[in-house]
Formats: sequence, structure tokens, C-alpha cells
Amino acid sequence: MTFIMNTPEAWQEHWQASGFSEPSIIQERSFQPLKEKQNVLGISPTGSGKTLAYVLPLLLNVQKDKGSQLMILAPSQELAMQISQVVRDWASLLQLNTQLLIGGANVSRQVEKLKKKPEILVGTPGRIVELIKAKKLKSHLLETIVMDEVDQLFHEKEMNLTKQILTSAPKDFQLVFYSATADRVTEEAQKLTDQLMIIDVTAEDQSAGTVNHYFMNLSPRKKSDYLRSLSHTTAFRGMVFFNQVAELGAVEEKLIYEGLPVVSLASDQNKTLRKLAIDQFTNKKAAMLLTTDIAARGLDFDAVPYVINTEVPLSDESYIHRAGRVGRMGAAGTVITFVNDATKRDYQRMLKKIELTSKEIFLYEGALHLTRKEKDPVQGKPTSNEQKKKPSIEQRPSTEQRKSKGKKPKNSKNKGARRKTSQSKMN
Repeated sequence: MTFIMNTPEAWQEHWQASGFSEPSIIQERSFQPLKEKQNVLGISPTGSGKTLAYVLPLLLNVQKDKGSQLMILAPSQELAMQISQVVRDWASLLQLNTQLLIGGANVSRQVEKLKKKPEILVGTPGRIVELIKAKKLKSHLLETIVMDEVDQLFHEKEMNLTKQILTSAPKDFQLVFYSATADRVTEEAQKLTDQLMIIDVTAEDQSAGTVNHYFMNLSPRKKSDYLRSLSHTTAFRGMVFFNQVAELGAVEEKLIYEGLPVVSLASDQNKTLRKLAIDQFTNKKAAMLLTTDIAARGLDFDAVPYVINTEVPLSDESYIHRAGRVGRMGAAGTVITFVNDATKRDYQRMLKKIELTSKEIFLYEGALHLTRKEKDPVQGKPTSNEQKKKPSIEQRPSTEQRKSKGKKPKNSKNKGARRKTSQSKMN
């Protein structure tokens, strides 16, 4: 018997209606300790159901009309919005109210809704600290604080805000941490609370589908061309990650100019644009979501078969979380990383460190291949019919190159004379 059988009947019906079968390992192991108000650090692979692992048991401890008792912190607006939707789905069945508190949204409206004393708060540290300082949020009532994607919340900038929130909370409260890479911040978490129970099911969890890791060796200036070609392969749909927002914008401009169905999600956008991008990609109106690490954690899109890294991620944690956008709950997925001669070794070291293997993959004739393009044994040229076409503008030799071979362009003398004549007339 699973824990779900001991929950309210409305939950059991919603569980079945949502298409869930057996709970994941992290959900099963987390339920009782969290319900008993233990301090927990939960670790499991991306896509293994961590949000429900802590949401369900913690909601059962929340009492209606007793003020804000449960707070869930997330490192990004997008993740906070997604968590709040999950919480609302289950909390509403218990007549509990949820309030989203994120930057970029109207503060006055949030303050008005806080007057209705919602039992659950979900938000980003910056906005929550702002509301606490303005004395609009009564944090002394909190009984449980959750840090989702805790290793990001422990980054220097976010950690300062997080500690301000913890300081404003009552002395005796339950503290909960979850992330696929939370094992890297265990020591920091233990400093914040006594008797921390660690639930790590990484080695046991087999919920992830088969994910293949590949790399593509290409010149950095070819990124846009390759992304365009990838978008035309059969049934392509993917999240495309950049390390820098500036490069994302430049590539997006080129792809949109060429009429490709792409949207972008980045930190320099306002809340409306971010939501629009998420909605369009979710509803499959765009084949590519161009983004940064802002979308690497927590965001869950159905049936995304590809993750493309346009360059080697800046850290192994980044690679793990980006790759976690595919292969969720048994689905298959593919991760392709663009490398060049200068970054290939960094990529190989990174994968070795996180114990993953990869192969080189090639893109030609509108499809991905595990072997290089065959060459004509006589001519020494690719056998594709595409080679019979005229070279592109990029391939054609320049005037300087032609001159260096001792060949002048046809009629170049006459063209020069015409230019001089026209100039003399103008003078």
C-alpha cells in the first residue's frame, strides 16, 4: 500500500485523474518524515517528482484559516510559478489558499491578497524579503520553510536573502531542502538546522528514461546555421541553452529573421514576456525555446526530446540540470553539446566527472547521423547531390583571392572605367 491511500479521498481521485500510478521513490521515502515535521534534505534525479514529494505531506500539516504556515522558496520566477500551480492543484482540494510572491509582479496586488491570510506562500527570496521589511508579510507564523533547488539558493547573492528570511521566522520551525544536486550543499544545510535527515535516492531511482549524450564539433560562428538545420529535422522540439544572454539575443534575431518558430526565456525579460515564451513552447507553437540556466531547473515541459547546449556549460551542475529537462518520468531524450577545438577537452573532462559517456554526432542531409558523411572515393568529395549546387556566398572566393591566383574578374577593366567616368561627370 502506498502513502497516497492514506490521504484525503479527493487527493486519491486527483492522483488517479492525473495519470499517476505508483509514487516515485523520493515521494515514498519523504512522506512520513515530512509529515512528522522532521527537517529533511531530499536528493533525487531530475524529473523524479520532487515537488510532490514535499508538497503532499507538508500540505496535510497546514490548518485552514490559521495564517501563513508554509513557505516555499525558489531561485527563479519561472520555477516559483510552476511550483505554485502544483501547490494550488492539491491545496484547493483541502480548501487551502496559495499566494505567489515574485518580482516583476504588481506589489500592491500581492499585498492586498496577503490581507486574506493565505495559508501557503510560494515565491522568490528578493520579493519575500521586500514584503517582510515592509511588514506586509507575517513570517512569525511560519511553521515550515522549503528551499527548492537549494544549491542555487545557497549561492552568495541568494544566501544573504535566504538568511534574512530564516532570521525573521520563529525559532522553532521545520526546514526542508530539495534538489537533484543538494548533496553538494549538505554541509551548509546542516549549519542551518539540527537533526537534519538526509534522503538520497539517486542510486536507486530508475524513473528517468534513456538519455543519449552527444557532441557536435563546429566553429562558433556556425551555431545559428546548425540550429536552423536542426529545427528542420524530423519532429524536432528542444530547449537551446546559452551561457550568455547577449549571445542568445543575437542568435534569436537571426533565427526569427529567417522565419523560424523560436521563442526566448531570459533574465532580462519582464514577467509578461517570460510567461508568453513558456506558454508558446508548452503549447508547441514554437519548436525551440532559447534560454539560459534560468530554465535549467524545475521547469517541466511535456515531451521535449532535445536539449542543445550551444557551448560547454560553465559547471557540471549546470550540465546535469539542463540535461534533466529530457528523460523525465521514463521518456527518452537526447542532449547535444556544441564544442570546438578549444572546448572539446573541457567537455570531455566534465562528462567524465559526472560519469557520463558521449559520442560525436553529425548533421547533414536534414538528419542526425552517428557517422561522418561518406566521400566519393574518386573525387574525394561528399557524395551528396548538394555538392553539385553552386557554392554559397560564404564559400565563393573573394575578389582578393581570385586576384592572388592571377585571374582578373571578367570585364573588370570596363567596370572600373565606368566607375571613373561616372565619377568625373559628378565632379
